[in-house]
Amino acid sequence: MARNTPIPHIPDEDRAFVHGLLIHEDDQVLAFNKPPGLAVQIAGGRGKSLDFLLWAFAKSNGKRPRLVHRIDSGTSGVLVVARTKPAAAALSHEFSERNASKTYLAIVAGQLPTESESVCSEALLKVPSDRGGREKMIPAPAKQKGAMSAETHWKILSRSDSVALIEAKPVTGRMHQIRAHLAALGCPILGDRIYGSGKLSANRLMLHAARLDIAHPDPGAGRLQLEAPLPEDFLARMEEAALSI
Repeated sequence: MARNTPIPHIPDEDRAFVHGLLIHEDDQVLAFNKPPGLAVQIAGGRGKSLDFLLWAFAKSNGKRPRLVHRIDSGTSGVLVVARTKPAAAALSHEFSERNASKTYLAIVAGQLPTESESVCSEALLKVPSDRGGREKMIPAPAKQKGAMSAETHWKILSRSDSVALIEAKPVTGRMHQIRAHLAALGCPILGDRIYGSGKLSANRLMLHAARLDIAHPDPGAGRLQLEAPLPEDFLARMEEAALSI
């Protein structure tokens, strides 16, 4: 019989912190309102990431909740995890089959589109970034080698001069998809050091995963409709720019 997985020590302060992020909890699913700056996962598994903090919910046999999707470190908002292996399989299937409905809010600046809503379906290609050695996504012809299909529905909720609050609903789940698509439209997200122009900077990426609608792993439980309130710094930036929902 395999030994139980050792449970790493999680300080009481960190336990209280991660429990304070909960927006939903049942026997199969946990959902968090991830703050900006908290990595979802760190290479090597150690360090203060949400993945590591999930040890605070581990059972005595060492089994703990597991990630089924990710959002960027700088992005705030809804993140759902599975408490059991069957729940992880069910939730992962929903994401891979694009049955999960994701809604993001972003504060953008630049040359705003003339239309109030549309769909961006630019294929995206992963290339090295010239900022910090990271990879980034750029628009590319759909038939180009390595190009991936991507689709984002977007709507301007509020605008003031060259700044706007945009609702973005990604259909596909490519790396940096919303960031790359909004930059391609001419209005990168405030605080985006990879896709932004440096104008009207912010202390962090002004992108928030506001809502997630996904089938519960238990077929009899219907759908999970999760919502994460906007962080104070996001609301403050909206007020500063005279934006509203």
